[in-house]
Amino acid sequence: MSALAIKIRNPQLEVKIVRSPQIGIIQVGEGSFPHLTKFLHGYLGINPADFYREVRPTWKLGIRYLWGSRPNGFQYTFRTQFDSRFKMLSKSTGYYCEPEIGYPDIATAMMELDRAVLHDEKGNPVIDRDHAYHVENHEFVTFLESYAKQSGVEFHDDEVEEVLTDENGIAGLRLASGVTETAGLYVDCSGFRSLLVEKHLGNSFRSYDSSLLCNKAIVGGWTREDEVLKPYTTAETMDAGWCWQIEHRERINRGYVYSTEFLSDDDAEVEFRSKNPKVTDTRTVNFRSGILENPWTKNAVAVGNASGFVEPLEATALGQIAQDAQSIAEILAESDYRISHTMAKQHNHRFRRSWENIRQFLAIHYRFNKRLDTPFWKAARNDVDIAGAAEFVEYYEENGPNTLFRPTLIDRFDQFNLDGYLAMMIGQQVPHRNRYEPPKAEMEIWRRINAANHRNALRSYDCATGLEKVEAPDWQWNFEFFRQAWTEIKTV
Repeated sequence: MSALAIKIRNPQLEVKIVRSPQIGIIQVGEGSFPHLTKFLHGYLGINPADFYREVRPTWKLGIRYLWGSRPNGFQYTFRTQFDSRFKMLSKSTGYYCEPEIGYPDIATAMMELDRAVLHDEKGNPVIDRDHAYHVENHEFVTFLESYAKQSGVEFHDDEVEEVLTDENGIAGLRLASGVTETAGLYVDCSGFRSLLVEKHLGNSFRSYDSSLLCNKAIVGGWTREDEVLKPYTTAETMDAGWCWQIEHRERINRGYVYSTEFLSDDDAEVEFRSKNPKVTDTRTVNFRSGILENPWTKNAVAVGNASGFVEPLEATALGQIAQDAQSIAEILAESDYRISHTMAKQHNHRFRRSWENIRQFLAIHYRFNKRLDTPFWKAARNDVDIAGAAEFVEYYEENGPNTLFRPTLIDRFDQFNLDGYLAMMIGQQVPHRNRYEPPKAEMEIWRRINAANHRNALRSYDCATGLEKVEAPDWQWNFEFFRQAWTEIKTV
């Protein structure tokens, strides 16, 4: 993704990937946010027809949370659920979703019905920009490699034996083949090793342990049988963390994210399999939640797990890679390849700001989840540091789902927006003092809005049928329309 962004935005540059075939591709299912969709089809210009044919994604409209005190959980969608107000109602939408959320937007109703894509009167799928993908990592990476080669990116299969440094940063990479590769800019995509920027340039790591308690995951799954192909990721509360479910066409991917301080690996395996008896082989993944202080250091910049990682509760990893890759590509273009210290400094500033927003948003998932009373969840409710979300939480606990101070409550660079924060507070039934009892006339209007969303959601295809429609030989993607719709103003 980084190489593609740099090469497509700066076609005259020589871009080379040095990779080791011995490492291979991590075999996991991936969820994403709509930002990735826009990056792939807008910024990188990947034709949806090629992407669907080769990667075979499924649609993701949001996340179903089996979380908090609501017995059936709640839906978190990529559309606007609560940060809205209907003219005929005196309060913003969130006030009408207590105690029952209902269908504040059409995506909530579609997820409840296991529907994935709307269609018009002729039965043609209507693809909008408010969806994300589930992808299998192997197919996704294989496609990106092919697209990168077509775009002029060079590949060198080798292993780094020695990293050479000097006063400017990285001086070269001595490879197992005997070749020494040099470059004007080194992009460190070495994963959790952070080989260049952390290990050799001495960058410090900022831990998020005070906010995010989990540090390990069991990953497994099974071959899909007669299960419905759901258009969302599921996040289910477990004894010492939570369990994801990611939907692929032939496979269901499950993973238990937990804290080894509260649960042994053996007990985690037992709990995971008791909830998921179809799971076959499993493997464990250790991780640390946190970021590098300065991912762009001298002539090297870290991307992906080499720069930072938090547990996968909101599927932020691919979106952050896209954001960082686009930032690097734009800085190269805007600086005419003479990268200034201040541009690199601003990249780091945006990077830290973005990750701090993610940290605080995930923290409120843990602070207010009252579904279980295990030692882990007691610690989460008592000890989790909600960091920069404290002011928003104080405001919500006093005023409820009021949207008046949207611009000052939430950082304008926060990808989750006020609506995401409201979804987690309303969904988890966080109490607040400014209760509102809507009059009967308003509740009747609200019920009609709910009914309309449910009725319109019925005019949609399930995931399997929708995919069959857009992958039929006679289906024509209006690529330029979608590229224009998905492309945003070039900004970091």
